[in-house]
Amino acid sequence: MNKLVLSAVTAAMMLGALPAMAQNAAIVNGKAVPKARMDQLAQQLAAAGRPVTPEMQDQLREEVVMREVFMQEAQKKGLDASDDYKAQMELARQAVLIRQLFEDYRKTNPVTEAELKKAYDSLAEANSGNEYKVRHILVETEDAAKKVIADLNKGAKFEDLAKKLSKDPGSGANGGDLDWTAPANLVPEFSEAMVKLKKGETTSAPVKSSFGWHVIRLDDTRKMDFPPLEQIKPELERQLQQQKLQAYQQELRSKARVE
Repeated sequence: MNKLVLSAVTAAMMLGALPAMAQNAAIVNGKAVPKARMDQLAQQLAAAGRPVTPEMQDQLREEVVMREVFMQEAQKKGLDASDDYKAQMELARQAVLIRQLFEDYRKTNPVTEAELKKAYDSLAEANSGNEYKVRHILVETEDAAKKVIADLNKGAKFEDLAKKLSKDPGSGANGGDLDWTAPANLVPEFSEAMVKLKKGETTSAPVKSSFGWHVIRLDDTRKMDFPPLEQIKPELERQLQQQKLQAYQQELRSKARVE
């Protein structure tokens, strides 16, 4: 009878211990390592772009076990009492707390649909109109540019002269090709001359800018095709959220009393 009672008590004790054991990843030198550490590590890896699969659980467990082993050894040596350790812990505490502050702000101040629509409309307006497929030859002096125009009038190929003479390292090797671009992407003097040209036409006089002297040829024009809101929404939302966060940071700084 006593054996039966003892067996029942032992079984009850073991069953009672199961929930506690399930909460731990391991016991290292008699000290429990909470399973929550594995979960936190998995979250960190996922946030860094390395999602944890079920097959990686053993690796996670070994990682938290090794960290506990090293931590216990450092504590044995009294390193957790050093000034350097305390200073680094204070910096780490600040970083974590600040990160939590900014995360809380993002959650409580999300980008609204109205803000997205307003930002999109502004972008669409700024990128409306025509795009221009244009080539240019950049030289250092007005006389050099006039000679280029004279050579073109005599039948020289624009692409050949650009490869030979242009000082623009980006387009010169490609025959002066600047590809499709909007006037807003170019210096004003260049864009003003460009939009006056007809398809296939070359500037009859050199165009001066802060870069030098240009000879410009317009190859083609087309209407700008701005993407719909849904296509750029994730990136636009990310940019707006960052802008709001920066404004929040500046607001906090401006209100702070610094002596």
